[in-house]
Amino acid sequence: MKAKIPSRGYFAIGVEGVSKSVNLGNLLRTAHAFGASFVFTIGADPRALETRADTSKVPGHLPLYHWPSPDAVALPKGCSLVGVELLDTATELPVFAHPVRAAYLLGPERGALSPAMLSRCDHVIRIPTSFSLNLATAGAVVFHDRLRASGRFGTRPVAEGASAEPPPSHVQGAPRNRRREV
Repeated sequence: MKAKIPSRGYFAIGVEGVSKSVNLGNLLRTAHAFGASFVFTIGADPRALETRADTSKVPGHLPLYHWPSPDAVALPKGCSLVGVELLDTATELPVFAHPVRAAYLLGPERGALSPAMLSRCDHVIRIPTSFSLNLATAGAVVFHDRLRASGRFGTRPVAEGASAEPPPSHVQGAPRNRRREV
């Protein structure tokens, strides 16, 4: 198993109005696999909270919050809420600059984010697809894009069969003296 490379900030994912335990379980497992810091639901159907499909047993590894309504949501200070929705006015995912501290929010199966949650979002992004994706698939696409945009990898080669450029080496700056001179 490859060691996890630390990154700056954190990310989380949540879903509003989820109704199927299998979909929630798959999303939780995907979040765990990509290294999410926490996961959450808003107004989930109680039957969906019986996550039988969560084979990685996320609640034993990550904080899992269940908020009954949009008004009850309490994200950490400085955390940007990023709605993922198929809206023409949303920013396309491939050109979105991911916040360092972000909580991504997906809508329910066969539905959209509520106006109350959309109004709370700091950003709204869209995955450039013709129609909506499964919850776990949408989460995986967003997580993968965040990972690729993090700068931890080299640039993708332009031509087939060409070698990728490695990421630039980290350069540690000189120590900073933070004492104020009197």
